[in-house]
Amino acid sequence: MKLPIYMDYHATTPLDPRVLGAMTPYFTQKFGNAASKSHSFGWEAEAAVTKARGQIAAILGTSSQEIIFTSGATESNNLALQGVWEAHGKKGAHLITCVTEHKAILDVCKELEKKGAQVTYLSVDSQGRIDREAFKSVLTDRTILVSLMAANNEIGTIHPLEEIGSITRERGILFHTDAAQALGKIPLDMERMKIDLLSASGHKICGPKGVGVLYVRSQNPRLKPLIWGGGHERGLRSGTLNVPGVVGMGEACRIAAEEGEAESDRLRTLRDRLYTELKKGLEDVLLNGPSLNDRLAQNLNLSFPFVKAEALMMAMKEVAVSSGSACTSASPHPSHVIKALGRSDDEVHSSIRFGLGRFTSEDEVDYVAKRVVELVKKIRGASPAYQMVKEVSSREPSREPLIKSLGRAK
Repeated sequence: MKLPIYMDYHATTPLDPRVLGAMTPYFTQKFGNAASKSHSFGWEAEAAVTKARGQIAAILGTSSQEIIFTSGATESNNLALQGVWEAHGKKGAHLITCVTEHKAILDVCKELEKKGAQVTYLSVDSQGRIDREAFKSVLTDRTILVSLMAANNEIGTIHPLEEIGSITRERGILFHTDAAQALGKIPLDMERMKIDLLSASGHKICGPKGVGVLYVRSQNPRLKPLIWGGGHERGLRSGTLNVPGVVGMGEACRIAAEEGEAESDRLRTLRDRLYTELKKGLEDVLLNGPSLNDRLAQNLNLSFPFVKAEALMMAMKEVAVSSGSACTSASPHPSHVIKALGRSDDEVHSSIRFGLGRFTSEDEVDYVAKRVVELVKKIRGASPAYQMVKEVSSREPSREPLIKSLGRAK
């Protein structure tokens, strides 16, 4: 086992050597422009893009003609939401999303509100799930688009895409899903789930950075492009294609389609082992989000009351994890996702996201568990508030209310 250990696979993933092998020729020998139709260099590049388009379509259960290449899921999200608004929207038109969406959705919605859109932000329960009846109740005759992520990037909650798609299709409302965290990890089928638009990135599945896709159902959505100039990608996204990146994303999808189920089974076992060891070694560990059986297999998000996540990460520099708090150098901002679950600011600021992935080993899991237990105990040992809890707990049958009150007061 080598240090440092990487456990931030939700943020990005290392490139699979097989993906690098598929990409390499397209940097040097096969360097043609896929839009060049008059010579063999362009034909060769076009053939590679066509193959990759088919590999991505296969994992989504759709046709290759419905795959539009972009620079990543953020651009895809922008094209989906802004493109629908510009093509279908007018002042007062209604969009629906969720408070736990990625900022690449929420920030776009805020901009569309400035243009006159009406946006409903669905709340979630303590598991990060929307209320389905509440969802149905906010649909109106002016609703043009519903955008709900397939799987949450912080707490691993999986939305019921098939049920949502059935409702939106019946009402003639477009349905978009940000599947950046779901591609290759849970089954996705565009026809069965009645999805009209889907965003994804290559770098979340051990593919390259800087390439993504937007699935656009051919029978319905009209989109207005964000980028003009040449009419590439069905006229929806002009610009010379990143052929090495496209090839890499195609190969990453091929591997995920073949190995994703077995990989998720392995990672679920490792993730559960990590959780078990942490619970065994520590008191007062809070699981954020749904139960382990109801979330992404790679995801574990925990709060350690009386321990600032930033302090824990600074003390554990040899392990790459993510805090549930998105902090700037000037001021800390609690994670909007974990805050939406009903956690206090202090509980949010004590949260750590462990993201396991393809190259995570059992030895790494055991090391991380041991190291976290050691450091949490050390930090709590220096906390007067936690010592007070320890003293009172010997006389108090239930320590949970006390922990919450002290945790918020510290």
